[in-house]
Amino acid sequence: MGSKYTKRYTEEFKRDAIALVDSSGKTVTAVARELGISSESLRGWYRRAKTDRGEGGSGELTSVEREELKRLRKEVREQQQTIEILKKATAFFVKENDR
Repeated sequence: MGSKYTKRYTEEFKRDAIALVDSSGKTVTAVARELGISSESLRGWYRRAKTDRGEGGSGELTSVEREELKRLRKEVREQQQTIEILKKATAFFVKENDR
């Protein structure tokens, strides 16, 4: 039944599908069947949307928090590299001044 090629859905389509589950009172499975998509896909989107609204399980990061975490980790890496370079430069200049 499932093809090996994963269909890509737009963010708008995902939002509409999630809204349909919320507004129709139908199950995720029923809505997925009506839209002709897999219930696993819709369930995943729905869970992610709930988490992003702050309704997910405790400890689950929202998409915004995940993006921020990625950005902060990158920033820390860059700062650590800068610190290493400054340490080497400082050591070099201290040696130069001792001559």
